[in-house]
Amino acid sequence: MPTTYNNPVYPYRRPPELDREGVRHCPVVIVGAGPTGLAMAIDLAQQGIASVVLDDNNTVSVGSRAICFAKRTLEILDRLGCAQPMVDKGVTWQRGRVFFQEREVYDFDLLPEEGHRMPAFINLQQYYFEEYLVDRADALSDLIDLRWLHKVTEVASHPERSEVMVSTEDGDYRLSCDYLLVADGANSKIRDMLGLESKGQVFQDRFLIADVIMKADFPTERWFWFDPPFHPNQSVLLHRQPDNVWRIDFQLGWDADPEEEKKEENIRPRVQAMLGEDVEFELEWASVYTFRCRKMDDYIHQRVFFMGDAAHQVSPFGARGANGALQSTENLAWKLARVLKGEAHEALLATYNDERQHGAAENILNSTRATDFITPKSRVSRLFRDSVLELAERYPFARRLVNSGRLSMPCHYDDSPLNGHETEGLPLELRPGSPAKDAPIGLAGRRAWLLNQLGDRFTLLLDGRVDSARAETLRAGLEALLAHQDDLDLLVVGPAPHALTELPRSRQIEDVENLVGERYGLTAGVAYLIRPDQHVSARWHEIKAADVEAALDRALGRHLNAEEARHATA
Repeated sequence: MPTTYNNPVYPYRRPPELDREGVRHCPVVIVGAGPTGLAMAIDLAQQGIASVVLDDNNTVSVGSRAICFAKRTLEILDRLGCAQPMVDKGVTWQRGRVFFQEREVYDFDLLPEEGHRMPAFINLQQYYFEEYLVDRADALSDLIDLRWLHKVTEVASHPERSEVMVSTEDGDYRLSCDYLLVADGANSKIRDMLGLESKGQVFQDRFLIADVIMKADFPTERWFWFDPPFHPNQSVLLHRQPDNVWRIDFQLGWDADPEEEKKEENIRPRVQAMLGEDVEFELEWASVYTFRCRKMDDYIHQRVFFMGDAAHQVSPFGARGANGALQSTENLAWKLARVLKGEAHEALLATYNDERQHGAAENILNSTRATDFITPKSRVSRLFRDSVLELAERYPFARRLVNSGRLSMPCHYDDSPLNGHETEGLPLELRPGSPAKDAPIGLAGRRAWLLNQLGDRFTLLLDGRVDSARAETLRAGLEALLAHQDDLDLLVVGPAPHALTELPRSRQIEDVENLVGERYGLTAGVAYLIRPDQHVSARWHEIKAADVEAALDRALGRHLNAEEARHATA
């Protein structure tokens, strides 16, 4: 049990369903109050959708578990209102070093450019992350009914609804819901109850996590050793966390006994050999894990949706587990909110599976390649790896081949059926399906950030630095569009004519450091349609209101609904 953190104990509350007749119906029930379930509940609440969250425990995670949170994840959490305490508490880093035996072979910088609000990565123990999510969920308690010590014991899935049986210390009760969202972890009990499975690969190796408390001179960087003298023929990873806690991962080999390796008398010699005999430390927490990369073939079963580790699981190196899970919640939340509000057809929800299967496959591919490089299983693959590391010390081309865990990156939904118009000559990194990029801006005379103006709704980002005649032409079409598209805002990069800045739901921003223009390839009249999850939907050099409306219809899956209708009558 960690000594630097005291787990909060959240109160159990008697459910009102025990004091009423019949089965209560809810729009959304979420199973699991870990990072995935809580993030989903918060995202839905911000878009006006109520949920009941059920968890069979009454605290946050025990042990640090996931610790690396990537820039894109922090941007998502910033939209959800809980990134700032994470950044304030966390250890910020962006550089890493790779060692082979006793030599450093190269280093890297994950965010060499300026002008981003969020850092490349922070390290923060998972229990802090979960606590901040609980705090945010509690602040939204009018829309989030968070129930601790409520265990789901039965699930019935139907085409038009789902039902759950919930067990509490006061008795059992039932809930029915339009949508059941499952975030109960890699060994999902709900998945088992429904006879579903997650398929993939178990890698024959074991790793020891040792969190130690110490005061050390190591910089706040990611350090990875291949075959170090203090742990020969294996690999080691070092990260700093808050509270003077350091995470050390030791490769153990497949034959290691997990129970023996977790004992302090066996951990101490490994850590002491690494740090030196004169370094004092305390063991904070330890665990032994095996790499697993697997996923469900379909995350949707009737009206049951699987999220996070329940849907897809990857090995820890690369920090793709929690970071990938948050990309999944942001993908599903806006779609589900619009279906429940009657603004989109259910066909839109199928694209959660389309887009996040792509994201999971990308994460699994990167995790599998990292695992194969870190833990070679043949003499030839070991020879290849060691040769690459030798060359990396001198030759830049070899550094691209070194894989100590390709760190989490935002997903680009290149083949999404929701992607709209594309045009040549704009930055490849912001093609349709890509997450928007941040940049400093001026807003109403103060400094602000671009991403804080995007999200939860559709936004048309328009370079309004056009002449008056062009502005009047744009105004006529956009005024009519905004009048009947309540879910669309207009963000104008200025200075712009009043014809654009006085439109309803229009805000003007200033490109104070010219980074918006540089990153988005802006010239007068260029426009981007951005989804509620801050992903680019379509973009144009010159827009017409009819083209924007068509892209909105496509982003909401209305063409998918039409295709379903054609198939039904064929």
